[in-house]
Amino acid sequence: MRLSFCMIVKNEAAHLADCLASVSALADELIVLDTGSTDETVAIAQRFGARVESFAWTHSFAEARNAALHYVTGDWVLVLDADERLVPQIQPQIQQAIQNQRALVINLVRQEIGAAQSPYSLVSRLFRRHPAIRWSRPYHAMIDDSVTALLQQEPNWQVLNLSETAILHYGYSTAAITGRDKLTQAKTAMEGFLTAHPNDAYLCSKLGALYIQTHEFERSIELLENGLKYSPDPATEYELHYHLGIAYSRLEDIKQSEAQYRAAIQQPILESLKLGAINNLGSLLKEQGDLAQAARLYQTCLVIDPTFAVGYFNLGMTLKATGQLDLAVAHYQQAIQHNPGYAEAYQSLAVTLLKLGQVGESLAAFRQAIELHSQHNPAEAERLRQGLAEMGLRL
Repeated sequence: MRLSFCMIVKNEAAHLADCLASVSALADELIVLDTGSTDETVAIAQRFGARVESFAWTHSFAEARNAALHYVTGDWVLVLDADERLVPQIQPQIQQAIQNQRALVINLVRQEIGAAQSPYSLVSRLFRRHPAIRWSRPYHAMIDDSVTALLQQEPNWQVLNLSETAILHYGYSTAAITGRDKLTQAKTAMEGFLTAHPNDAYLCSKLGALYIQTHEFERSIELLENGLKYSPDPATEYELHYHLGIAYSRLEDIKQSEAQYRAAIQQPILESLKLGAINNLGSLLKEQGDLAQAARLYQTCLVIDPTFAVGYFNLGMTLKATGQLDLAVAHYQQAIQHNPGYAEAYQSLAVTLLKLGQVGESLAAFRQAIELHSQHNPAEAERLRQGLAEMGLRL
């Protein structure tokens, strides 16, 4: 089976080489559709031996992705964005999975590096080249609509999941956080699509989540609850409940928020995809004083993903609140081990070490926290400096 790698790009010179390097050993051909780059994007793609084609941007990701599919010749198609990397260890599993004669789509687990919320998602980025499989939706483009229609006509096909992490997505890193202009463009595109598809549960989930980002919480809740009325698949239902949990928590409706998180956790999806809801429910309960149940939820997170830095941090905070300072220190250190840029973990470690009388180690942790905060949160860095000065502590 020949595997084609396919992507659309525009001004991705900073990321493209790493992306292409991650797939070049697996793919039999590289297809790069450029939508108007003015930097070195095209030259970088050509250095990797990619076939580079041009496409005039139409403000529809689906149209661009479908145009790229036109140039694919392989039996299977793998799609990544420039800020994504294929995990090397997943390649043998992909090679084996595409030998399955009944497989139509192989969903891949994507790790959202630096995401404030759900650290994992499931994406339909590996699929058989079939004339009926096409991308739809101008924003958050997906093949799922065409796959659903195809399965109704040809039910012999299978949609499979690989449970191991396959893709690393760096789009949530601090340097890559989208600005308000991009959020506005996304909202405009999705609201326009919603006008013609008011009963689309997936769209309700994505647009509802965006409304949370723009602090339109009541509007988010209305849309997310509307999405639940239209028989969403388990993954979409999880997202609807999960984002409802966030929206209700922002409005301080704790009872509703807890109910939504619990409903999300009950969905029959991969356990790694539930980490956001489990972690958020733990934080909700910790804020309400239920430290024992919060600790159990954080421990569940770490069983699911032993590299989940936020889980170690939150469990450390819970242990500190119960007076288990040595254990709290150990968990903060684990959080830092898995995320060396975790300023809050260094800060909490410093405070706890100070309580334990380990002044030298505490000041070293404070210095690291201040250095990290200075990069992304200068006000917090200055607050820490002043606080330490008032305590008579010199860095």
